[in-house]
Amino acid sequence: MRWVVVAVVLVVAAAIALWPRDDGPVTRTAPPGPDVADARAAAALADCATGTPGPEGLRGVTTTCLGTGEPVDAAAALGGRDLLLNVWATWCEPCRAELPLLAEYAAGADAVDVVTLAVQSPQGDALVFLGGVGVKLPTLHDGDGAVARALRLPVGLPASYLVRADGTITLISDPRVFESVEEIRAAVDGGLG
Repeated sequence: MRWVVVAVVLVVAAAIALWPRDDGPVTRTAPPGPDVADARAAAALADCATGTPGPEGLRGVTTTCLGTGEPVDAAAALGGRDLLLNVWATWCEPCRAELPLLAEYAAGADAVDVVTLAVQSPQGDALVFLGGVGVKLPTLHDGDGAVARALRLPVGLPASYLVRADGTITLISDPRVFESVEEIRAAVDGGLG
């Protein structure tokens, strides 16, 4: 008889523990990201140049200049000159090593302009990331993925493109990830031929 009482008590306790309760709606929020204005000031990125209409496939595609927070036409930000466009994301480990190399290359006297494009990352996180790796290159933020779609971004990051003054865009596939300034210089010089 004692075991029957114990079993009944356990069944009742389990039923009470599992009984659905109406505690109102459950709201889950993501932890707050960094303050974008503070992150922008700390990152101190170079402004995004805008000028002549650039690559036709990017005309009318709006993106954000990460340094200012202002919307810009992606084609105008990439137009009128030969440049290297590097696409990265905050979760991309190879990007963390490659971006400082791109900044070092861009500082050279014989370099073409380098512009970076942050994808799949909130603005505040991208700004903190760039500040953390010490990169102050002009950077576009592709919040809605429109630029990545127009570029037909390959699977996996980083990805670099050579954008010519005439508006042609070529994916640099060898090497896919730069490991030295010399590799960057060779890929750009080879692509401009």
